[in-house]
Amino acid sequence: MTILVTGGTGILGHPTVDLLRASGHDVRVLSRSTGGDLTTGAGVAEALVGADTLLHLATSASKKDVAQTQLLLDAAVAAGVTHVVFISIVGVDVVPYSYYRAKFTCEQIIERSGIPFTILRATQFHSFVAMVPRAQRKLPVIFSINAPDQPIAVEEVAHRLVEIVDAGPSGLVADIGGPEQLSVRSAIDTWQRAAGTRKPVWTIPLGGKMMRAMRAGHHMPGLPGYGTGTFAEYAQREARGTNDR
Repeated sequence: MTILVTGGTGILGHPTVDLLRASGHDVRVLSRSTGGDLTTGAGVAEALVGADTLLHLATSASKKDVAQTQLLLDAAVAAGVTHVVFISIVGVDVVPYSYYRAKFTCEQIIERSGIPFTILRATQFHSFVAMVPRAQRKLPVIFSINAPDQPIAVEEVAHRLVEIVDAGPSGLVADIGGPEQLSVRSAIDTWQRAAGTRKPVWTIPLGGKMMRAMRAGHHMPGLPGYGTGTFAEYAQREARGTNDR
């Protein structure tokens, strides 16, 4: 099987490509570093020639995803791709956040393309949750939000994607998340213990429809989760020394 992976050099793409190749698949990577551009279309048609499966992992983390996905799917139809796999986010259909809405529109583009597909919605990766204290490492305090999360190890999402590729088109499959639901504040505390820091943490009482949806847990699939790796295990591996970076 020949597989084209968009975003194959990214946080999720790298372990997914490694696992696919270890399983014996012929894998191509489309990214800016390999000469591909989903905005202009440069290199897209060429990369799709002879590909059986398209694994779409690339994201601009913005509304640009919609136009990029449309361009990619048009090219995939022309190339005769027989299976599209798309990574989405838990709650894109109910959480009123612009990026989530864009992801949901991307799902609809794929569903309407006529190509058999599989869509997997996953929760945020551990590295995304860790961005909260990492991004504030030079501040005297850390600001938090009053919301829960169910983060998952990126390697476990990669493993699930390989299963999906091997299984063939399956439509919208079950959402996946990590083995624990924890507040952003408790994740910050866990990160600080692992990093050896003791900054004060201030919780910002944000309101609005998006925050109400998140506090209601609409971005989490519920327990038990698919994954087994905890945020504390991730923090123990990654946090030490990051306060100085």
